[in-house]
Amino acid sequence: MRVAFLLRKFPVLSETFILDQIVGLIDRGVAVDIYAVFEGDWAHCHPLVEAYGLCDRTYFPPVPFSPRVIPRLLRAPHLLGRPQAAPLAVQLKSLNIFKYRFQALFLHLLYLSSRLNGTQHYDIIHCHFGMYGLIGVDLRDLGLISGKIVTSFHGMDIHVYPRRHGRGVYRRLFAQGDLFTVNSHFTGSKLKALGCPTDKIVKLPVGLSTQLYGTAGAERPSADGPVRLLTVARLTEKKGLEYSIRAVANLAKAHPHIRYDIVGVGPLQTALTQLIASLKADAYIHLLGPRNQIELRALYNQADIFVLASVTAADGDMEGQGLVLQEAQASGLPVVSTWHNGIPEGVLVNESAFLVPERQVEPLTERLAYLVRQPAQRQRLGQAGQDFVRQTFDIALLTDQLLTLYKGLL
Repeated sequence: MRVAFLLRKFPVLSETFILDQIVGLIDRGVAVDIYAVFEGDWAHCHPLVEAYGLCDRTYFPPVPFSPRVIPRLLRAPHLLGRPQAAPLAVQLKSLNIFKYRFQALFLHLLYLSSRLNGTQHYDIIHCHFGMYGLIGVDLRDLGLISGKIVTSFHGMDIHVYPRRHGRGVYRRLFAQGDLFTVNSHFTGSKLKALGCPTDKIVKLPVGLSTQLYGTAGAERPSADGPVRLLTVARLTEKKGLEYSIRAVANLAKAHPHIRYDIVGVGPLQTALTQLIASLKADAYIHLLGPRNQIELRALYNQADIFVLASVTAADGDMEGQGLVLQEAQASGLPVVSTWHNGIPEGVLVNESAFLVPERQVEPLTERLAYLVRQPAQRQRLGQAGQDFVRQTFDIALLTDQLLTLYKGLL
């Protein structure tokens, strides 16, 4: 079987769920190629990228695709008529904004057509995120690629992209795409509300290699150390970090022997730094910045409690699955999170995780305080979560399910 992945960027250190999917298919004898609009950082990527020789399997536009429109337009003439490009007539057709809309207007199709000389034949074209599903069906319509198109929706592609470009933005994708995977039933209901045929929607969560995650507390420096809380998240509004920071500051009034580490980068870094300072919480709340997967797993193992206070952002953005919740549970950590999007489907409510309403600091503080006071309950919830994730979200199990879905389309 030949499978092409169509992605925004590759490699991306944080998108291990896509990487695990790719290498899992290769392990099962599938021939995989990767097409990406943006080239990632090869010097700082996951070890599996090199181990599987994915550099040799990945194709980018020969002229870099700029995130800024003006440089992208200025570079566009250099794409026309290149030896490895599609025929000039096809390249010009890719600019038809009346047919291909934003994918033509923003030149995604022109840039990718410059890498596709003649039809590339695949059994499956797997597009991650809805906007790249649109690119996939358009490339197929242009005769540049052939195969059944599977599109995986994750979150912002359902909640934000249609708000920006109109609720009908996926109309041709829903008509021409062959299968759509969603990470939760909640996400599936939103996709259906946008007009996707129900019989084309399948729930398939993103998974993780559960054997890589150890037992919580295994690497703690001292059993007498502070109770350690952990969040792994991009520093954006939907992650609810303002509320978890305020909750931990409240918690510290009665339980000063705590430490709260936040891993990630993002646009709210300055605002969150200022919030921590205003709460006089610098001594026990730390913004650690980015960490690679090995460092991240060590932090999971050092922690006692995982917290993710997700909220619906002002622009409508929401969590998809929240894979970090499965990583935390796989590490044996109890979880405190919110009643938000598909999060309740990714935990065992009141068995591996406590959920509270969005933007509510007081109940968040209360649940954290309970777990700080009750180490036996932390262990109980952690064990339940670890068993749950190993049985439900292991990447080997989910890759087998994905391969079955592929075969069902052929």
